[in-house]
Amino acid sequence: MAEPVITEELIAAHGLKPDEYDSILQIIGREPSFTELGIFSAMWNEHCSYKSSKKWLRTLPTEGPQVICGPGENAGIVDIGDGQAVVFKMESHNHPSYIEPYQGAATGVGGILRDVFTMGARPVAAMNALSFGAPDHPKTRQLVSGVVEGVGGYGNAFGVPTVGGEVRFHPAYNGNCLVNAFAAGLADTDSIFYSAASGVGMPVVYLGAKTGRDGVGGATMASAEFDDTIEEKRPTVQVGDPFTEKRLMEACLELMQTGAVISIQDMGAAGLTCSAVEMGGKGGLGIQLNLDHVPQREDAMTAYEMMLSESQERMLMVLRPEKEAEAKAVFDKWDLDFAIVGETIAEDRFLILHGNVVVADLPLSKLSSSAPEYDRPWVPTEPAEPLSDVPQIDPLDALRALLSSPNYAAKQWVFDQYDSMVMADTARGPGLGAGVIRVHGTDKALAFTSDVTPRYVRANPEEGGKQAVAEAYRNLTATGALPLASTDNLNFGNPEKPEIMGQFVGAIKGIGAACAALDMPIVSGNVSLYNETDGAAILPTPTIGAVGLLKSADDLIGCDVRDGHFALVVGEATGHLGQSALLAEVFNREDGDAPAVDLEAEKRNGEFIRDNRDLITACTDLSDGGLMLAAFELAETAGVGVVLDTDDTAALFGEDQARYLVACGFDRAEALMTAAAQAGVPLTTVGRFTGDSVRAGRSEAPLAELSTLYRSAFAEAVG
Repeated sequence: MAEPVITEELIAAHGLKPDEYDSILQIIGREPSFTELGIFSAMWNEHCSYKSSKKWLRTLPTEGPQVICGPGENAGIVDIGDGQAVVFKMESHNHPSYIEPYQGAATGVGGILRDVFTMGARPVAAMNALSFGAPDHPKTRQLVSGVVEGVGGYGNAFGVPTVGGEVRFHPAYNGNCLVNAFAAGLADTDSIFYSAASGVGMPVVYLGAKTGRDGVGGATMASAEFDDTIEEKRPTVQVGDPFTEKRLMEACLELMQTGAVISIQDMGAAGLTCSAVEMGGKGGLGIQLNLDHVPQREDAMTAYEMMLSESQERMLMVLRPEKEAEAKAVFDKWDLDFAIVGETIAEDRFLILHGNVVVADLPLSKLSSSAPEYDRPWVPTEPAEPLSDVPQIDPLDALRALLSSPNYAAKQWVFDQYDSMVMADTARGPGLGAGVIRVHGTDKALAFTSDVTPRYVRANPEEGGKQAVAEAYRNLTATGALPLASTDNLNFGNPEKPEIMGQFVGAIKGIGAACAALDMPIVSGNVSLYNETDGAAILPTPTIGAVGLLKSADDLIGCDVRDGHFALVVGEATGHLGQSALLAEVFNREDGDAPAVDLEAEKRNGEFIRDNRDLITACTDLSDGGLMLAAFELAETAGVGVVLDTDDTAALFGEDQARYLVACGFDRAEALMTAAAQAGVPLTTVGRFTGDSVRAGRSEAPLAELSTLYRSAFAEAVG
């Protein structure tokens, strides 16, 4: 079959700008073949090259004594002591999930699990952060149903517990939902595997499932805005098989024990192209591939299709040749393909043969090192207008409005579709701030959370970026865990618009400042740009995933609220209502500034909670919905009422940062007061947990009535 002629239209269809194509001509000194054009398109798109974000990502703190491996590998690695490490990352599958919700979300889960086990870690926990359009938008129900079913269908069948996450709704996501998937695994620090190839003449081996035409061009599609041709992009969404992935993981982990693996890389975005280029590029080697040996499940596949297919459940490995028979036996046992498809070469070449014809011959190092890097023009976000008066409102009426919104209602409709208990090590599942798993065979436990408040980031990107990290820090701390490190999933609109790029820059500055101040370096992550439809951008959504360590699972702060316990707030309050949940849900307003984040206070108050965990029987951070929503959630979880001492709207619903709500009995409350005074930490008694109603000032409602509303509103909105 004759290859297409390279035209301006074909170049544009591959997401390459005219000047980028000119750079390709300069690098190779001739017109590329169709396959070569596809390879450059895959390696130089936003999704793979980070060409709009690299400049700013370099400013993030990525190191610390706990960090074994920071950004640049498949996942980040952090030391948790005793020769063990936690391996974790978060990544987006936004565009595919909007086009084909079930498979888009399912393969997002599959991809992030491969990122973890390709490092030699067995996955032990998953989370997801989901953003959808308005509940009454005609596409929202279909998206929510498909995405949640896809996440659960893949994760449950694979056998990893989903222990946390978040779900939000806002009209800004009507045309572009967000599906951010997180996975974490455990590895021994002396058994970690990396992707850099080494040694000349070493076999390059294809592992796993066969290659089909699904997902061809997926990475390029993920680097473009949507428009009215969206349905035509359906073939660029991959199809996943969790049972094959489970076998692939077991085969890879078994193979790693044999000493056969020199380097290994999962075939994610841009498939065979990206995995081969990354392995060769990191090792300073060339790669020669013969596509005739690639296992295929469809007839007459072209070189272009094989190089750009994003078929799932595949790995690429550089093998010690003397271990070939032993390695092949492992994959035969697990009924997976094992095929030598090439070798490492000394020359800086990416040489690809198909049918004994050279279909691509490119300088391999240039595919990554010479990818465009842009210093995009940006303008700072205009300061928010001062918040106009917010009228006093009956606190229970306002609470009902929050509880009846799918943003703040209980999410068990979602979580019940996920298996959170598989592997039998889950100590705290979804729905209570951070999820917690025990580290099997040890006393330790790990806590996981995912956080961002997009309203804050839109109003004030720098403070909003800080707040996302600070809330992750608080959610981990509220379990008693020491925050260790973070991963980020930076979801924004079109970076070629200076105001969008300004949001990105501001958020990065805030995230960087908070990660440095709170000792939570960024060790892995993902950037998802061009989240726009017909020119309308999503809310800036820089999701922060974070991991914390409990040296003993017995140190976990429970949710043991009893009748008569005091309700105390750690931290200072000014009653900040700008960009609050109260404004959005009760008054249909999104005005004012984001709350200021005092990083010194965050660190001090967090250390106070962890230092005094023995005095605290229940703890939650104060964030969206302020004191009123946090007090209700603690009370509802425990099945005991709560009485708050004020009915002031700002005091109850303000979203000042660096605050926690804690519960304990009288003697412990006294001891906490003494400890707080000594530590210089503000601590205030705000009420008591008692009875069977929720009361603020003179306003009161039965806990059972509010609980029914809280537990049913989400399903009514989307089910």
